[in-house]
Amino acid sequence: MLIWFLPLFLVFLMVGLPVFFGLLAAPGILLFLNGQERDLTLLYRNLYNGMDSFPLMAIPFFMLAGEIMNRGGITHRLVEFSQAFMGHLRGGLAHVNVMSSMLFAGLSGSAVADTSALGSMLIPAMEKQGYTRRFAAAITAASSVIGPIIPPSGIMIIYAYVMGESVAALFLAGMVPGLMVGLGLMLLIKVMANRYDFPVASRKYSWGERGDASLKAFFPLLTPVIILGGILAGVFTPTEAAAVAVAYALFISIFVLKTLRLTELPDVLGRAGLTSAVVLLLVGAAMSFKTVVSLSHAPQIMADYILTLTENPLLLLFLINLLLFAVGMFLDAGPAIIILGPILGPVFTSMGVDSVHFAIIMCVNLTVGLATPPMGLVLFVASAVSGERVTTIAKAILPFLAVEIVVIFLITYFPALSMTIPRLTGFAN
Repeated sequence: MLIWFLPLFLVFLMVGLPVFFGLLAAPGILLFLNGQERDLTLLYRNLYNGMDSFPLMAIPFFMLAGEIMNRGGITHRLVEFSQAFMGHLRGGLAHVNVMSSMLFAGLSGSAVADTSALGSMLIPAMEKQGYTRRFAAAITAASSVIGPIIPPSGIMIIYAYVMGESVAALFLAGMVPGLMVGLGLMLLIKVMANRYDFPVASRKYSWGERGDASLKAFFPLLTPVIILGGILAGVFTPTEAAAVAVAYALFISIFVLKTLRLTELPDVLGRAGLTSAVVLLLVGAAMSFKTVVSLSHAPQIMADYILTLTENPLLLLFLINLLLFAVGMFLDAGPAIIILGPILGPVFTSMGVDSVHFAIIMCVNLTVGLATPPMGLVLFVASAVSGERVTTIAKAILPFLAVEIVVIFLITYFPALSMTIPRLTGFAN
């Protein structure tokens, strides 16, 4: 009877119950009906235990660092840097949009922050240059999914915590897929620019002007170098790296760039704290949910069922990608990873798929789900920023989603694309 917790959870989602309450109510009700009062106590005790973790402290720190840099005007410097190198191309502002997302990803690791910060700046600018507002909103939403793929990534921290993986290994494995998504979007923009005669954003900058733009963006762009360099060199853990990122963001925003005032800090802390609280509550509830997953033997049941379909791991990976893409259309990446990771991860590692490789497949696929209709979160953010209807943006984003789906299948069937860097640095087998 306990195995029915997942269908019951889906019913709760469909009737509009918040994910946090659904994660606790579905297994709680079935444990009570099953007479497992002791396990019911364990379920709600794990709500706190799931949040009481040193590695998870990285999430609020990274969110705070991103909020500080966004409020401190870092976004504007990244856009200027991107325009200096890409603005002279046909479709220049669309290229700048993608390149800025790739750079911003190394600072915040959040698709929502990317869409909000860059969209509020670039969507009006693109519209002024002659792009349609729906196209500008669509490329902003499509490129924002790079945020949680290129490190640092809150989603990968959650996966690593839930599944016991190395955060450093996942960060390194996400670098090439993130770059592939960005370059794939730029290639599509180039094709569309030639076909539809997109405007050129600006004249070609001289190398001196590019040098000036690089100097202005130097300190912000040093952030991911400090984070990854410190982790890989063993100077600090991912959690300590997140705290260092906050200190560095404060230092450059207040003392170097002087773009953030001390009086703005309370609001910055409040926004970061509210966002972090939502994420951590979901993680705590999901860890409780994971307890019932173990008690119900769902992974074994799922494995047996999957193997009745086919024992070919390549075909299974194809089917799982379809499943994850469908799930991503209705559920945010964080909760989806927490719910499905403990169920699907053991199945594929038992079939010989590297655990880090499967983690990246899952994280990238569900991250792309943030931009897929009907429930893609960044679609709603892009709609709020641009004023366009979600359905209009959803239609315009389809060509960009096609590129991202191609990247998903490339990293699925060519593991070296994501696994080479972690293996060369000794963070994966």
